Amino acid sequence: MSASISRRRFIRISGAVAGLTLGTSLRAAPVAAATNGADPTVWRGTMLGAVATMKIYHPDGREAERLISAACAEARRLERLFSLYLPDSDLVRFNRTGFLANPATEFVDLLEASLRYAEITDGVFDPTVQPLWELYASHFAQTDADPGGPDPASVEVARARVGYRRLSVGRDRIAAPRGTAITFNGIAQGYITDRVVDLLRTRGLTHTLVDMGETRTIGARPDGEAWQVGIIDPEAPDLTAAVLTVVDRAVSTSGAYGFHFDSAGRFNHLLNPATGNCGHLYRSVTTVAGTAMAADALSTAFSLMDRERIRALMSEAGIERVHLIDVAGAVAELIA
Repeated sequence: MSASISRRRFIRISGAVAGLTLGTSLRAAPVAAATNGADPTVWRGTMLGAVATMKIYHPDGREAERLISAACAEARRLERLFSLYLPDSDLVRFNRTGFLANPATEFVDLLEASLRYAEITDGVFDPTVQPLWELYASHFAQTDADPGGPDPASVEVARARVGYRRLSVGRDRIAAPRGTAITFNGIAQGYITDRVVDLLRTRGLTHTLVDMGETRTIGARPDGEAWQVGIIDPEAPDLTAAVLTVVDRAVSTSGAYGFHFDSAGRFNHLLNPATGNCGHLYRSVTTVAGTAMAADALSTAFSLMDRERIRALMSEAGIERVHLIDVAGAVAELIA
């Protein structure tokens, strides 16, 4: 797995396409058309730094291709709102100016959802954590960077700019104080996955797998069996630590393995807004929920919580199951 990706899942999905290329924006790839109703039509590419796959079962291969085209267009449209990598995205413009007038409905919807998860988790999930990310990134970009990380004073300066309650959010305007910046990296993939699923479901699809950075299924597999999702131990990627069966559910995995600022792997993307430090509680955290957005946001937040706190929040947060791989490699399952 590439270390340049913002955050990655360590899951294997039954029937999903292997050997995809990672990247930082949506790239189209040739569609593998179905030859009959029993075979899937498959699209693969990358979106928001994530492996992206759609696997559609439809008796008409041409119609399946049209549906995939429509889903990709919707994903591209949303990426232009939420991406940190596209210089003209709404998110980049907001972080540059601290203000958006007449923001897109989807931008407000996603930001309001982010604030709900921030409230539920008491700020462990916080869309304004971006100043901490920028501090660590700029520190380790220096050729003579201190391997011990940014100095405590710099961390405190960045942390003072973090806080979801600093945002002013309305349907007509969004504003933040100077120095505050937001990121949707812990939730946008899930939101886009849900939007694509909604589009395909309204077009009548009943057996589909969508992975736009987080995974969600429509119905079961065509043979009536549940989709199988294998959870991989990041430190033993050739082995499957657990297998989940899912029908009409979303699955997301987060872990410190997903991105390291430093070559030694001491500093990762799981930044705790309360301390400014990086999370090292688990090798990975996998969540199962009714929506990919919930699974995405809470796999991130739970990575910074102990088991009892996770268990206490699962029902309120809409999480049905959590699978933890701790630092020793032991696997635990929590059920709401």
